[in-house]
Amino acid sequence: MMARPGSGVMVSVNGLGYPPQNLARVVVWEWLNEHARWRPYSAAVCHHIENVLKGDARGTVVLGQVDAQLAPYIIDLQSMHQFRQDTGTMRPVQRNFYEPSSAPGKGVVWEWENDSGSWTPYDMEICVTIQNAYEKQHPWLDLTSLGFCYLIDFNGMAQTNRQSQRKRRLRRRMDLAYPLIMGSIPKSQSWPVGASSGQPCSCQQCILVNSTRAASNAILASQRRKVYGGPPGAPAGTLTMVRQSNTFAGTSLWSPGSGAGGNNNISVGGGHGKAEQVGPTPGGGSYTRSPALPALPSSHALTINGQNNLNRPGTQRVSMGTARGAIPPGVPALPVKNLTGSGPVHPALAGMTGILMCAAGLPVCLTRAPKPILHPPPINKSDMKPVPGVNGIRRKTKKKHLRRGKNPEDVVRRYTEKIKVVPDEDCTICMERLVTSSGYEGVLSHKGIKPELVGKLGKCGHMYHLLCLVAMYNNGNKDGSLQCPTCKAIYGEKTGTQPPGKMEYHVIPHCLPGYPESKTIRIVYDIPAGIQTPEHPNPGKKFSARGFPRHCYLPDNEKGRKVLKLLIMAWDRHLIFTIGTSSTTGESDTVVWNEIHHKTEFGSNLTGHGYPDPNYLDNVLTELSAQGVGEDNLKD
Repeated sequence: MMARPGSGVMVSVNGLGYPPQNLARVVVWEWLNEHARWRPYSAAVCHHIENVLKGDARGTVVLGQVDAQLAPYIIDLQSMHQFRQDTGTMRPVQRNFYEPSSAPGKGVVWEWENDSGSWTPYDMEICVTIQNAYEKQHPWLDLTSLGFCYLIDFNGMAQTNRQSQRKRRLRRRMDLAYPLIMGSIPKSQSWPVGASSGQPCSCQQCILVNSTRAASNAILASQRRKVYGGPPGAPAGTLTMVRQSNTFAGTSLWSPGSGAGGNNNISVGGGHGKAEQVGPTPGGGSYTRSPALPALPSSHALTINGQNNLNRPGTQRVSMGTARGAIPPGVPALPVKNLTGSGPVHPALAGMTGILMCAAGLPVCLTRAPKPILHPPPINKSDMKPVPGVNGIRRKTKKKHLRRGKNPEDVVRRYTEKIKVVPDEDCTICMERLVTSSGYEGVLSHKGIKPELVGKLGKCGHMYHLLCLVAMYNNGNKDGSLQCPTCKAIYGEKTGTQPPGKMEYHVIPHCLPGYPESKTIRIVYDIPAGIQTPEHPNPGKKFSARGFPRHCYLPDNEKGRKVLKLLIMAWDRHLIFTIGTSSTTGESDTVVWNEIHHKTEFGSNLTGHGYPDPNYLDNVLTELSAQGVGEDNLKD
């Protein structure tokens, strides 16, 4: 969290944190995208969530009530997940806190212009960083140390990619300010929450917290008794003032401070934490800038960067010393599990253990969550081998030509049989009774198909008005195939709207986690930007293609090769990608995945798109089958 210079937060001398009750904070709700970045909801949506939260901390938030574009989404406050009702996709959400004087507190939004000419907001922490630099009248801001190779030019209001030198327009606009709350900063709400009263929640975290509460309370009570007496040599009632960060992730925004007072770390041991009298308290004592945790041996330096990082599992920055390699022998290291569940220790267990050990005066290190390993080590071209049993090493798709001459009436008749005795039930396309005429009567007319005719699909047996099936066919790809709207059974060969591109595949001499005995199949998809054609949402308009080439991975075993063959078939049928709106950036008219999940993380599973995942191969076979690409399509 970015703070204004000179602002401070009071914590008790034992370092466990007791912010004053009148502390004001701006609330920003965020969701975790597939690239492990927290994306903020709009201020209006955050106000809506807060209003629901006040009424029921375990309730459900319907986002479409405040933003029509979010109609498919709901948030379950008990599990802290966003759920998309039409696809079943779930993403973690969290409730984060910022200073009232920061960008969200003022209603300031910074955005960059995407290829379609619309504006995309920055992540909230980056927005806060940009606004702070803007308020200090810096001419430019380098975002490299935040993980982005961009330079912000405030004079020209432009963002420049330092690698490609591509420039994009930048804008600052005013919007509704985010909701403000008073009181101490709540505990993290990026994990499931229990009921506020009554029977405690039975989830794993609540059981864990409840089981350790008695022990922690006893130790903390003992430590607080020591606190009231103040540190040795200090007057009674002495509190500790911890200056908030003057830097953000290494990006210097303010003039350098003097001595330890300008440091952005709470440090223990190693001589970093000298006490310093800052000013008198109303009760006659003094605020003292001093070590916030029990003193450890000089070789054991526990450093906590920033104020609110322990409150955000996605951005934990708790480390020993200045590097992971600096952990002294004998100090227990607790590698913290990240949001998606990878890692050996649950965050609640690691955090509670760290608190108990620190309170008892024992050294402990909470290591930061590892970064995802997206790619294998460098590979020589000579080491890339063809996949056994698969012909060739690449497939190209050209511009898709719509199959003309497919008469809708002929397609419908091919897959249905007429019903003489019509049951008295609904047609699930027009929602009229089957014994009455189709709801498309007068709207659609086709020779030879009367509005009262009813047909039964051959494989699944579901019945519809024939005119309704014709209308459904005309609304789709018109590729000669039909898909039952009830059970999704596919008749004929379904094709998609994937734009032209290239698919390559080969074996590399490295193993995936969970498959130590197998080499790896690497798939490389490459689709360039282009112009949308008649089967796309906006024919004639440009579409973008972000993140290509995209690298995906399968184990080189029998089932992995079977999946590859089916993926090749899906590629040939234009089913792997489509053109739509990105769930990651919100950008429209861009190439997106088309409901067939791929593993894009090579050596880890921190984003949920990697290995080990023992169920992935079976799951992707099911997804392929749902697109009409089943194992029965494979030739011996």
